[in-house]
Amino acid sequence: MRVSYGDRPVPSMLGEHADLDEAWLKDGWLPLFARWLLDATEYVASDGGRITEPNAMVLGTVDAAGVPATRTVLCKGVDERGIVFFTNYESAKAQHLSANPAASATFPWIPLARQVHFRGAVEKISSEETLAYWRTRSRGSQVGAWASRQSQPLGSRDELLAAAEDVRERFHDLDELPVPPFWGGYRIRPFVVEFWQGGQDRLHNRIRCEPKDGTCQVSRVQP
Repeated sequence: MRVSYGDRPVPSMLGEHADLDEAWLKDGWLPLFARWLLDATEYVASDGGRITEPNAMVLGTVDAAGVPATRTVLCKGVDERGIVFFTNYESAKAQHLSANPAASATFPWIPLARQVHFRGAVEKISSEETLAYWRTRSRGSQVGAWASRQSQPLGSRDELLAAAEDVRERFHDLDELPVPPFWGGYRIRPFVVEFWQGGQDRLHNRIRCEPKDGTCQVSRVQP
């Protein structure tokens, strides 16, 4: 199914229909990414629809055998160092990152005809950063993190729900659950950030930023 992008009114830094320009990255990738993320968060379609989970990104990793895998996770932090997500450190993705500490991440804001793609080295964030985020999670989400042995085989849904109930009972007298020792955050430190804007007749705009030593080499690439 083919979709036309060029006739779709979307917000931008320079007004509707403005073409993505290298000048938008004069201050590096972060200001434009933050602007586009805000646009995705505030977007409302003509029928009232919104972008569900605008901070969702498709995360790609590669296992020890060189086989890639993708899944959707939520970006939970952005600054000049990169983008942050959280997971179980015993999950499949964590095992991949242990073998190959690099990843890609794509934010597909389809209603806005925009994407942002990251590629970079991956590192665990500090325990202090993990704790700060953990404290913002609902108690239910904290229970879920303790209960799930992510990516491991599961006999039934009831087995998972029972594990969650066991966690609730275990910590019922605590106001706040501790951070699981097997859970925390990763940061993708990008060496490439690419902005994509849909264009008419598949003549899309793609502009690439390559951060290095506090600067950003900007180049346009063909669609």
